[in-house]
Amino acid sequence: MLALRSAALAHKACAARLAAPWMRTYASYPTHTVINMPALSPTMTQGNIGAWKKQIGDSIVPGDVLVEIETDKAQMEFECQEEGYLAKIILEQGSKDVPVGTPMAVMCEDQADVSAFASFTAGPAAPAETAPAAAAAPAAAAPAPAAAATPAAPAAAAAAGSRVFASPLAKNMASQHGLALNSIAGTGPNSRIVKADVERTLASPPAPAAAAAAAAAAPAPAVATKPPQSSAASALPAHETPFSDVPLTNMRKVIASRLSESKATIPHYYLTATVNMDRVLKLREVLNGKLSSGKLSVNDFVIKASALALVDVPAVNAAWWPETGSVRQFHRADIAVAVATESGLITPIVRGAEAAGLAKISGDVKALAAKAKKNALAPHEFQGGSFTISNLGMFGSVEHFTAIINPPQAAILAVGALDEKVVRVPAADGSNAFDVQQVMKVTLSCDHRVVDGAVSAQWLASFKKYMEDPLNMLL
Repeated sequence: MLALRSAALAHKACAARLAAPWMRTYASYPTHTVINMPALSPTMTQGNIGAWKKQIGDSIVPGDVLVEIETDKAQMEFECQEEGYLAKIILEQGSKDVPVGTPMAVMCEDQADVSAFASFTAGPAAPAETAPAAAAAPAAAAPAPAAAATPAAPAAAAAAGSRVFASPLAKNMASQHGLALNSIAGTGPNSRIVKADVERTLASPPAPAAAAAAAAAAPAPAVATKPPQSSAASALPAHETPFSDVPLTNMRKVIASRLSESKATIPHYYLTATVNMDRVLKLREVLNGKLSSGKLSVNDFVIKASALALVDVPAVNAAWWPETGSVRQFHRADIAVAVATESGLITPIVRGAEAAGLAKISGDVKALAAKAKKNALAPHEFQGGSFTISNLGMFGSVEHFTAIINPPQAAILAVGALDEKVVRVPAADGSNAFDVQQVMKVTLSCDHRVVDGAVSAQWLASFKKYMEDPLNMLL
């Protein structure tokens, strides 16, 4: 069983279920465990193999790191939770785009049996309940060596009335397109339905029953038809622009897929407000003078004000939830903060921000951002959230922009840069005076299925109240 080194026990159990290494007894091999590529997030359908921390023949005890896996979000270390010996590495370091459920390695119980797996090759992973039948079958000839493991083939669609396992994203997609989950063949561990299974079903026209199994077993066509190209590798006509193709990372593929899905399926609308930042900046200066370490940023105040506004207007702290035919309202403000990394954008989450002090929010954001840039976030640190903030204003040159909603959330706040604005200030004698204020533009993107315009306007008014009179955040 596999689990994340840095995740809590609940997440270790979840990762172990998703990894689903099946114990099999073959007539031609000693008792062993096949370790498969796990699905570590609802959006993960494939991963890349990093460095193996154990070599063939090495002893493994619970807590030992076995391998690094690059998921769609981060580079993660995996620990083994069982004792044994590494008998075979099926997928070497550097293996790319390995489908979930593909055998990666073999572990046996007795060190003396390691040599017996030198020529071991793995076929499609079978569900655990079929293993006894496979063990009882007559012994076949020793399998011939193969260059690489064969990806797991899609299982047959679930029978009507039986329990169906599916990722949340797959459930949402199936519900939106009117597909019954028991009509979709799952390719994840334990026949779990993932996003790619729904997409494959949508792309395939209904087929006769006799051809359904063959159609489900057929591999999905690859999008890329050529390897990455470079103009330096061949003579380029003078009128064409020189170029180099940059291979897509797993994270970039997921970003492209999720944001395309968001813009195509979610009815976005946008509201923009200008916030007077003078009082926030003065309070920040005072508080930073009292802190012994670390400094509060403007973004820390934005996170706190957003969380309190979600408490005031809980209808925005919600998500479209078609699998239960409802809008799901969250009872805590878990704020996802967009962080740019070399691999792409990721949104670590500040949990319970409405109840946290500014210093704690600041410390949490700094720690999460540092881990994100090292690809070291655990799944529970970036999965979920009820509201997202994207702050491009910190780069100084972005006055205003609109952000794409992070599904299944119903809203995201885009924060622009600070700017100076001349405003008219009426004097007591009725004459006009002028003053210079520090202002900031924010734009709220909302899902109109969940949040009506009047409700989002109330949220923006509440947000402005906290930002323009920040002492309210401290009460």
